[in-house]
Amino acid sequence: MPPVGDTKDNKSIILEYVNSSKVVIFGKESCPYCRKAKRMFTDLNIEYNYVNLTELTKGEELFTTLKEMYGQNTVPQILISGQLVGGFDSVEKLHSEGHLLPMIAGEIGLGVEVPDGDYDYDLIVIGGGSGGISAAKEAVSCGKKVVCFDFVKPTPLGTTWGLGGTCVNVGCIPKKLMHQAALLGHSIKDATSFGWDIGNCQSATHKWEKMVANIQDYVKSLNFNFRAQFIKKGVKYENAYASFVGPHRVKYVNRRSEEKEMTARYFILATGCRPKYMDIPGCEYCITSDDLFSLPHSPGKTLVVGASYVALECAGFLKSLGLDVTIMVRSILLRGFDQQMADLIGKYMEDVCDIKFLRGFIPTKIEKVKDAEPGKPGTYRVTGLNSKDNGDEIQVDDEYNTILLAIGRVPCTADLNLNAVGVNFDKKSGYIKCNERECTSTPYIFAVGDIVDGRPELTPVAIRAGKLLARRLFAGEMTLCDYINVPTTVFTPLEYGCIGLSEETAIETYGSHDVEVFHSNFVPLEWQVPHHDFQCYAKLVCVKSLKKRVVGLHIAGPNAGEITQGWTVAMKMFATKDDFDSSIGIHPTCAEVFTTMAVTKDSGDSAEAEGC
Repeated sequence: MPPVGDTKDNKSIILEYVNSSKVVIFGKESCPYCRKAKRMFTDLNIEYNYVNLTELTKGEELFTTLKEMYGQNTVPQILISGQLVGGFDSVEKLHSEGHLLPMIAGEIGLGVEVPDGDYDYDLIVIGGGSGGISAAKEAVSCGKKVVCFDFVKPTPLGTTWGLGGTCVNVGCIPKKLMHQAALLGHSIKDATSFGWDIGNCQSATHKWEKMVANIQDYVKSLNFNFRAQFIKKGVKYENAYASFVGPHRVKYVNRRSEEKEMTARYFILATGCRPKYMDIPGCEYCITSDDLFSLPHSPGKTLVVGASYVALECAGFLKSLGLDVTIMVRSILLRGFDQQMADLIGKYMEDVCDIKFLRGFIPTKIEKVKDAEPGKPGTYRVTGLNSKDNGDEIQVDDEYNTILLAIGRVPCTADLNLNAVGVNFDKKSGYIKCNERECTSTPYIFAVGDIVDGRPELTPVAIRAGKLLARRLFAGEMTLCDYINVPTTVFTPLEYGCIGLSEETAIETYGSHDVEVFHSNFVPLEWQVPHHDFQCYAKLVCVKSLKKRVVGLHIAGPNAGEITQGWTVAMKMFATKDDFDSSIGIHPTCAEVFTTMAVTKDSGDSAEAEGC
């Protein structure tokens, strides 16, 4: 083991460790996965050098440098032949697939080295969304020849869109703008309490057609900007659908049904996801979020089917724009999110927004009652069923102008012909299996974004992953995309922002005895004058044995997205409760609640904020 001294910088010390053995494991004393990794290599009779950072005087400094060098924020960090493979899960997966021993023996690479050949392009990107565009532009900046294929299959309603993917066209961008339209409606009502004389605010009306036209104008400007960026940077753009026909080769079909073939050394799949549809009679009368944001007429009385964030966000802004909205949910709200927070969001939507919920129901049949007219939606009768555990069934029937399905999303991988090139994917769900380097089971094919199994389905994640992947492929860099402590926000009428683990997941991971939750109710100052008395809420989920490190941050209140983004750096730096307590808040803000939390759930004391 090389000596650790102050005469060498941390990077040099780490590189000496890395070069000391073919297999090097950086770990910590308290990490169970580090012990599992050591046991696996021992059982396989493979020599390795284990670097226990806990025992080293400069252990934490070295860990910080490790994160900077390799882009992974957790231990163990396992390197083979000087390259980071990942953590224990990645090594275990490699072994189960029969790749680990050949990799150590040097018989196969780490999924990045592909022999040169007579290819048409250095890189083919399939998918023109956030991840694909990011990867394509970065690869070109590295001096490579790149083509990007993007083709949007029309929805059953015939909706299609331009370059930019879900976020720009039918996701984050138009959704946030319609959320803003809803917030402005609430502000009009609050304005009178602050002295604004705006007449009868109750008579204010919203013009759906004008809002949609202006939002779509902005979206189209983004489509144009992406095309202009491709031209400027030298990315060839093909508005065609591509699929594999053999190793390093795809065929592509354009809008005129012309078919051609092309080859490349590497491929990046970034085709994203599309909304699910239901297999029930009359489903052809439904729309999804792919249609909603460009709908040429007001949806009218709307039934939203689903409990996803898309369902709740759309239901929220539609109600705030003055529409009659009902949400039909089969079970819990916001599956995968903290359920205390999800219930709070549902309570606000039900009690404050007056949105009707049909809980425990699923639609079983949709019938057309009246045809749509120019500028007006049709009318449809929806039958829903609630099957009780005791065998009883409750049926509901009602008429709606629009049925919006938001029951989940499906990765766009079915038509890529992945079997032709040996890419491993989940045959049921369609998600592609990748390692931490975004490499599929085929060494020259990579995937980023929503189609990758287990990855957060978020635009900034896809952008980051695509850019770093291109740098690893073509610029010799090694930084991996860090999927830990990724912030997100649900833009419901009461916004919900979070980073890290839910309270349930923290307890499952560390045990209830080791988890302590600090929490606080609060009413934003802006709500006091208009007399909004609903209690907003925030909490920090901490692990006692890790010096009360904050592993989960949650807030439900105005501007939750802006607040959550601000605390992300602290979470990425493994901040503890003491770090939050030593931070001075900005007063009066909602964000300052995280600097003053003193009440734990276990204490049973009131979580009411005490004021200034």
